[in-house]
Formats: sequence, structure tokens, C-alpha cells
Amino acid sequence: MQATLDAFRDAVRQATETRTPLRLRGGGSKDFYGQAPEGQVLDTRAYAGIVDYDPAELVITARCGTPLAQIEAALAEKRQVLAFEPPHFALPGQASTATLGGAVAAGLSGPRRQSVGALRDFVLGAQLMDGTGEVMNFGGQVMKNVAGYDVSRLLAGSLGTLGLVLEVSLKVLPAPFDEATLRFELAQADAIRQLNQWGGQPLPLAASAWHDGVLHVRLAGATAAVRAACARLGGERVDGTMAAALWQSLREQTHAFFTPAHAGRALWRLAVPPVAAPLDLPGQQLVEWGGGQRWWLPADGATRTDAESVRAVAQPAGGHATLFRNGDKSVGVFTPLASPLAAIHRRLKATFDPAGIFNPQRMYPGL
Repeated sequence: MQATLDAFRDAVRQATETRTPLRLRGGGSKDFYGQAPEGQVLDTRAYAGIVDYDPAELVITARCGTPLAQIEAALAEKRQVLAFEPPHFALPGQASTATLGGAVAAGLSGPRRQSVGALRDFVLGAQLMDGTGEVMNFGGQVMKNVAGYDVSRLLAGSLGTLGLVLEVSLKVLPAPFDEATLRFELAQADAIRQLNQWGGQPLPLAASAWHDGVLHVRLAGATAAVRAACARLGGERVDGTMAAALWQSLREQTHAFFTPAHAGRALWRLAVPPVAAPLDLPGQQLVEWGGGQRWWLPADGATRTDAESVRAVAQPAGGHATLFRNGDKSVGVFTPLASPLAAIHRRLKATFDPAGIFNPQRMYPGL
């Protein structure tokens, strides 16, 4: 792997000298996310492999080009999982191309994020190559090692704008002993109210999803706890195979709700407090994470679908809006930062990538 590392270093240094933008890319499964990619492709897939995995310590370390599928298979052999369920975004019938580096750079989490936390909460350490070709290590392989811990977590969701993530150490968790999915017919407002009521109780709630008048709740944990929760909550028990397919379709956005987005319609993700009332947006909505994540597909011909209008709906509710797929990206995919936060981003970029070569403008125009 040293030869691959040296090739990365040579490419980075040459790009820095010539001020040539580099497009850091693994399997390309998340090319759609963020501002349009720019620059010469630096393919990370050659730098792959699990470096260390200690099931007893619940930690796995792997290189950036390692396929997510390989990591999940290794964990499954020990009945362990990446609890935050990073999406692969592989289309039905196609093999996953997602890599660990891409997953960390995108920082996306799946349905269980509401109960276990986001991807960045599981990052223990990282190795990064900066814009000068220097390799830096942050964090470690245990939760107690906090040296540079915030820096390693900072890389999650940075879309490769700070440097080339070479290795990542992640905390893993045991797979749940038991799972069950319950179905309830509820209006959106009632579903949100019910989810918040359940959220304050000692229930093994792992995930939730509301769409088109139906709320699905996923329970996970000890068998006794799952059975007790099922009896307490009621609802209709969903067949295990169908339930697994449902949560997988939500994780990978193959659920029927997302079909228009794959066909080119704009898809918005609004992050709001779980207690926020239903948002006044014309079109289809899908609610996840106990009410904290609201997906929105604008109706055909609907007005008030521009970024300013959408964000004007999210902000009073205490949230923000991201243009997740398609649409007019010139308006900025992510909610514009306040001046103090924008200044911090610029300083971070200048520190790690002084020549501005890594995925330029992938997060914010002009950065």
C-alpha cells in the first residue's frame, strides 16, 4: 500500500504546485450529493483493506477505498454492525460501489440514526493527507483517547474539502438480538405527536418512518424488551421479511417515495426539531428520525419551491433545508452559513488545504 500512498502524495503535491483542483472519489455512489463535483479525479479505491478489527473492543479500522460491503460482511461474522446504517445508494440489482472514505466524507446516516446517533458520533480516529502531502493522525482507536478527537469527527460530512481521508477508526455495536416493526394508520400530525410521546418513554425505539398516512416503528434490542414494547404500543405487526425490506428501502432510497427523485425531480431534506408541526409544503413528504428528518418532493407545478421559500419554512420551525438531489444547485445545496461560521470554514480550509485543491466548492460556492 505504500506505493499507492506515494502516488497519492505525488498527485496532491503536483496539484498544489499547479493549483489544479482534485476531485476525491471512491465508488462515486454519492456524486449527486452536494454541489457539482469539480476537478481531476483522484480515485481512492486502490487504497483499500481492513487494517485492524478487534470485536472485543468494538472498533474497526479500515482504509478509505475499502468497500462498505466488505466492512459490513466482516462485522456480520461477529454479529456486529455499523449501527448508524450508512447508505450505499446502490440501485436495485446493482452491486454496491460505496467505500468507507465516501461514507465518512458524506456523513450520511440511515434510519437508526434517531436512536444511536449519526456517523460522526462513531468516528474515533482518522488519518488524513493534507494539501502539502503530509499525513496526519487524529484521535485513536478507543473512546478514551480524545487527542484530536474533534478533528477526526470534523471530517465526517466535510465532503472531502479538507483533505484526503486515508484511514478511519469506527466504533461498532453488537447486532440487536431481536427486532420488530409495527404499523399504524395515522395522519402526519398525529404520528409526530405519538412519536414524541413514545420518545420520552423507556422503549427500544430504533427507527420510524411516516408516509402517506402510515407510520412504521422499528423496535430493536433484547427479545423481552421488544415483546413488551409490541404489547404496549399495539399496532399491526409487520412480517419480518417485509419489514427488513422496508427499512432497507428507506436507507438506500429505493422506497417508492424516492422514485420521482431518481427520475430527476428535486428532493429536499429538512432537518427540524422532532416536535415541529407538519411543514406547509405542497407535494409529498416522508418523515423519519422521530420527526426530526422531513423529506419533501415538491408537487408538479407547485409554487414556493425555490430555495429561499423552502428555507423560509424550515427556519421558523427551528431547522434548515438541504437540496439533496437534483434541482438548481446554483442557489447553494446547503443552507448558507452565518458570517462567523463561514469564517471558521474558510480558516479550516486554508489550514488543511492552503491551495484550495480538494473538492473545491463541493460544500459551499466560493469555498
